[in-house]
Amino acid sequence: MSKPTAGWDRIGDGFYRRVSLYSDIFDTDLDLSNYLISGAPYSGALALHRDENQVYAFRGGDVYKSGVDLYSSSGRLIRRLNWDKGPIRGLGWSADEKLIVVSQDGTVRCYPDLSEDFLPFSLGQEAEQNGVLSCRFWPSGFVALLGNNRLVAIDRYDEPRPKLLATPPSDAVVSWTMIPPTHSLSKAVEVLLAIGQTINVVDASDSEDRMLQNGPFRHIQVSPNGRFIALYTDDGKVWVISSDFQDKLSEYDTRSKAVPKDMQWCGDDAVVLSWEDELHLVGPNGAAAKYYYDGQVQMVPDIDGIRIFTNNVCEFLQKVPDVTEDTFKVGSSSPSAILLDAVEQLERMSPKADDNIQLIKNSLVDAVDFCIAAAGHEYDHHWQKQLLKASSFGKNAIDGYDSDDFQSMCETIRVLNAVRFYEVGIPLSYEQYLRLGPERLIRRLIYRQEYPIALRMAEYLHLPNDRIYVHWASRKVRTSGEDEALICAQIVDKFDGLDGISYEETARAAYDEGRHGLATQLLKNESRAGKQVPLLLDMGEDTVALDTAIDSGDTDLVLFVLLNLRKKMPLANFFRTINTRPVATSLVETTARDEDRDLLKDLYYQDDRRLDGSNLLFADALNQADPQATIDRLRTSAKLLQDSKELTSHTKCIEDTARLLRIQQTLDSDPTYFSTDGGSQASSTPFSGLSLNQTIHLLILHGHHKRAQQAISDFKVPERVAWWLQLRALVSARNWRELETVASKNRKSPIGWEPFFNETLSAGRPQLAGNTFVPKCTSMSYKERAEMYVKCGMVVKAGEEALKGKDREWLEDLRGKVEGRDKVEVDRLIGMLSKGR
Repeated sequence: MSKPTAGWDRIGDGFYRRVSLYSDIFDTDLDLSNYLISGAPYSGALALHRDENQVYAFRGGDVYKSGVDLYSSSGRLIRRLNWDKGPIRGLGWSADEKLIVVSQDGTVRCYPDLSEDFLPFSLGQEAEQNGVLSCRFWPSGFVALLGNNRLVAIDRYDEPRPKLLATPPSDAVVSWTMIPPTHSLSKAVEVLLAIGQTINVVDASDSEDRMLQNGPFRHIQVSPNGRFIALYTDDGKVWVISSDFQDKLSEYDTRSKAVPKDMQWCGDDAVVLSWEDELHLVGPNGAAAKYYYDGQVQMVPDIDGIRIFTNNVCEFLQKVPDVTEDTFKVGSSSPSAILLDAVEQLERMSPKADDNIQLIKNSLVDAVDFCIAAAGHEYDHHWQKQLLKASSFGKNAIDGYDSDDFQSMCETIRVLNAVRFYEVGIPLSYEQYLRLGPERLIRRLIYRQEYPIALRMAEYLHLPNDRIYVHWASRKVRTSGEDEALICAQIVDKFDGLDGISYEETARAAYDEGRHGLATQLLKNESRAGKQVPLLLDMGEDTVALDTAIDSGDTDLVLFVLLNLRKKMPLANFFRTINTRPVATSLVETTARDEDRDLLKDLYYQDDRRLDGSNLLFADALNQADPQATIDRLRTSAKLLQDSKELTSHTKCIEDTARLLRIQQTLDSDPTYFSTDGGSQASSTPFSGLSLNQTIHLLILHGHHKRAQQAISDFKVPERVAWWLQLRALVSARNWRELETVASKNRKSPIGWEPFFNETLSAGRPQLAGNTFVPKCTSMSYKERAEMYVKCGMVVKAGEEALKGKDREWLEDLRGKVEGRDKVEVDRLIGMLSKGR
């Protein structure tokens, strides 16, 4: 077994290591020197595109088709994407492994999920006119350098909005890079352009010359944390300066006359330069190491190191983690190194194992924690096991040690080893795994159709697995040539027993592929109507969607379907569809009553619901501001009911309403209405909008008695109602003379004379009430009439009524309530009653 320090190189105060990940990774026919390569972060997929500036030697019969090939880090072809938009000028990745391809004319395609589907957008007219020269990417956006030196930035891929940055100098750009918004002081993207002898910093509002004197700079790169800038000068030197251009931190002389093909940061502490088959790793203070390879070298930077590719190998170059260095460094006396040695002594059955434990007893917890962390950073299975054994041995000697970290690390290492396997080809480091997270890692496995591993990982880590099954099923309906019934049965069998899984997305994938029958079969297994209905509508299964929504009992869902049907169906078809479904009809009525009354009118007409239609027109008529418009609508409302004998009373009511409005219109326009009539005061209240009773009341109130009688006669107002209206109007008008006339001309009143008495008395006319109306209340008893006289203050007449009734007791009671002359009169009446006895 090789030593864990094999491949380590001391660079300054620290160590760097090259970890061999895969060998014999690409086909012998693929020459990496002819390709531009871009890698997704977190050891993601590789995108390869032929370098169009290279000259190729084609074999006989070879046909070149422009495209982008997607590979895993182990050299396994994932997918081939065709390209038909001209020369490619930018190839990059987002944080969630979306491939971004930028063409020379400014066309951008975003390929999600490592699939052939893409979302296109454009960098705008400026890019189309001047062309794109190159691009620089960060996890959520990119910047494009145009042919006129202008810069176009895209801040986010979900809502791409091209934005021109400030205008830089027009001189040729030697090299350039950018500082992403997360690391710039302005919190917006800043671009560094090497122009002439200096560097210009360009943002959205300004272009600033940093006044450097040692250019031109052939390469320029910003460290992952945004704090440092690496520059490659024309005389073969590498400078590392602070990002504010104030401090020069180190310098390294490559002693090479050839300009390196690439320069990248390896973490935040070292810079790597690559020539054809040679790498220089430059650390702090100019310390460096050199590496040589058989064949062309390509570098793909990541958050904590660099993936190195040749046709034969894939390596990972990184700074040795501190816990790994403390544990494995030659001559290390750290607690973790001693604990690791203790487990090796234990395997040899040596008593030195216990001696080592006793030696680090006070630091045993730290030793266990360091060994657990070092196991996560290790790639070699043997040393992973040894470090975990050491951790287990150490924690067993600690009382009450919390083993959660140990258990978690065991799970993590198992996951990392599974995805690092060459058939999967995702060589995540421990640091990358922590940043990526298990959920996003499972998503990457799904995109590569590594469903068995994804399922085992989800089960192992206790994560939901429904997305895995849905993606598998969606891919199956897109690609499988089997019988649709068999495909449906296989999917249902897989989904059986999975709680909460939805068939909707799989059914939609089938529908998008033109397999409508399969989509319908799959939707039948969907238990949630809210998932079924939208797709049924898209498929044109309108009535099925409506019935499904109604059966669900969800009124919001039914309304959603009805709104969609209303937009896509002719009105007659829409009404025929809902007429056989009472729930749908009721919802249409309820919503249309407030939002679309014309639709409600059409519904009633189509369904021959004359009474409902008439009532709707009647309500609309009463809401009209123009009286003539009200009358016209009332006529229409009545017309709807003319042929219905059972609705004669409704028709007459509507016609009477229209007739009343016409009369009111005439009264409002009649100038005599505004003049005095019969001694009454002039009217200032309009008739329009009043009820029949209010109209008659107002006519009497203002002295238009003949017109009031005409209205009573025309509308056949009941006699009792008419007398009440007359009484209250005359009292309100204080027309006592007319009241006396009514009393003198009529022996009887349909409402009796007591209301006249009460109304006049309440109006403050006791004499009129007592003298005129009490004598006419002949149907009442003498006591009731006597009480009425008392209310009017007519004590003598009250006594006379009691005398007629020969009620001495009542008179005696009355005598006790009065004084003075009234008392004398009551005594006289009592005396008369005594004599009569």
